[in-house]
Amino acid sequence: TVGNIFQACLLQIVGYRNLIAQVEKLRREPYDSEDPQHEEMLLKLWKCLKPNTPLEARISKQWCEIGFQGDDPKTDFRGMGLLGLYNLLYFAECDGAAAQQILSDSLQPKYREVTKEELSKISKAEWEKKKFDKAIGYSFAIVGIDITDLAYNLLVSGALKTHFYNVAPEAPTLSHFQQTFCYLMHEFHKFWIEEDPLDIMEFNRVREKFHKRIIKQLQNPDMALCP
Repeated sequence: TVGNIFQACLLQIVGYRNLIAQVEKLRREPYDSEDPQHEEMLLKLWKCLKPNTPLEARISKQWCEIGFQGDDPKTDFRGMGLLGLYNLLYFAECDGAAAQQILSDSLQPKYREVTKEELSKISKAEWEKKKFDKAIGYSFAIVGIDITDLAYNLLVSGALKTHFYNVAPEAPTLSHFQQTFCYLMHEFHKFWIEEDPLDIMEFNRVREKFHKRIIKQLQNPDMALCP
């Protein structure tokens, strides 16, 4: 009936607004290493991504192995606050095999074909060093925080309204937002490999192109980013 349709629309509108408020609250909450719950989530992230490698210390160079910038991840969460950690942990827990695979891929150097011209200029030893370019490599956790920023912008701008209407007729929840984040991580990874960037310096260009592609997909009224 018309009444039911109206009620569903209302639920959707209110739900979307509530979701923005919930996501905003997480984004504004800074990571606090004095908070045992925050610390527990961070250590859980390590365990999910590196189940066979114990973390030797809370402050450790090992964090770089999952794509943080330094030896204490707390400084990397600045821009997205707890939201970045929530998303990364959701991905690592709910889609563990894929998260571990993407992490492993992101650490792989990219194999470069050598040209005859290059070979004539350098010694074999030098070429062996050059052959594996670190280009495919991107920092998994840092990219996860960046894709969180992308998902957040899609949500706040209203671009995700149609998607949520199609996947969550009752009302979108935080887990719907996090599933969207997982989808974006998968898609960005594929896109990064397709784009074949020379190195990490091209990250912003690739991200911008990816963002435009997603916005375009979301303009389709039947679009649902993930089932």
